[in-house]
Amino acid sequence: MKWQGRRKSSNIEDRRGQSAGGFGGGRGISPMLLVPLFRLLFSKVGLVIVGVLLLIMFLTGTNPLALLQQFVGGEPQYAQTTGYQPSPEEQELADQTAVVLADTEDVWNKMIDGYREPTLVLFSGQVQSACGLSSSATGPFYCPGDEKLYIDLSFFEEMERKLGAGGDFAQAYVVGHEVGHHIQKLTGTMEQVNAMRGRLSQAEFNQLMVRVELQADFYAGVWAHHTQRSTGFLEPGDLEEALNAASAIGDDRLQKQATGRVVPDSFTHGTSAQRVRWFKKGFDTGDVRQGDTFNATEL
Repeated sequence: MKWQGRRKSSNIEDRRGQSAGGFGGGRGISPMLLVPLFRLLFSKVGLVIVGVLLLIMFLTGTNPLALLQQFVGGEPQYAQTTGYQPSPEEQELADQTAVVLADTEDVWNKMIDGYREPTLVLFSGQVQSACGLSSSATGPFYCPGDEKLYIDLSFFEEMERKLGAGGDFAQAYVVGHEVGHHIQKLTGTMEQVNAMRGRLSQAEFNQLMVRVELQADFYAGVWAHHTQRSTGFLEPGDLEEALNAASAIGDDRLQKQATGRVVPDSFTHGTSAQRVRWFKKGFDTGDVRQGDTFNATEL
C-alpha cells in the first residue's frame, strides 16, 4: 500500500503512554461537594437516580458512570506517564493510520454533505471514552457518544501474530471498518438499532448486530474503492490482505479457534464468508446504495 509521503489527518488524539484516571481535571468535583453528593446518592432520591441510570444502561448500552460524570460536571483525567517513547515500528504504524484516516476523510466528505470527520484516538493499555473505560483487549472500537475511533496499535501486531492477518492494507481495512460505524452514526442507523435493544431476544438482537457489522465492512470497501480510483494506492496483494483480515475475524472462525465449536446464535459480527462478501461488494461497486444489509434476504 502506497502511503508514505501522503497527507496525514489532523484529527488524531495521541494518548499513548497515558493512563485513564477517574473524575477530575478542568471541571472536576470539588472536595466540598463530596459529602452532600454521597448523602444524595444514599437518600431515596439518590436510589431513584441510580435506578434511572441502570435503566438507561440496559436500554442504550451506555456506561452510567459516564452519564453521572457529565451530571456532576467532571471530565476524564489522564495522567501522562514519563518517558514514553514509541518504537520506530509503532510510530510508523501511527503515521500510516493517520494517512488512512485522511483518505477516509477525502472520500466521505465528497459522498456525504456536511460530513463530520471523526477523531481517531491512539492509546495504549486502557482508555476512557464516552462509552466508558475500555482496555486493549476490546480491540479497535468506535464510540458514538463522542464520535471517536479508538485503536491500540498493538492490536495490529496481535492480528498478524495470532490470526495470520498481517499487512498494511489489512490494518487500513480495520480503520475503514470503524469509520464505517461513524457513517452509521451520521445516517441514523445506530440510533434505529439501539431503539430495538430490549425489544428483541438476545439471539434476535445478535442477528441485528451482524447486519450492523457487515454494513461497516461494506462501507470500508466503498472507501477503498474510491481511494483506489483517486490515488491508485493499492499494490499487488493488498486486496488479498484485506480479504484475509475480514475472513480471520469472522465469528465462526474465531469461535472455532477459541472453543472448537461454533454457536451461530451468538454471532455478532458475521461469518468469515459474510465479512469477505460485503467488504468485496463495497470495493467492487463503490455504491453506498447497495449496502443495505438490513433488508438483504441473504447475507
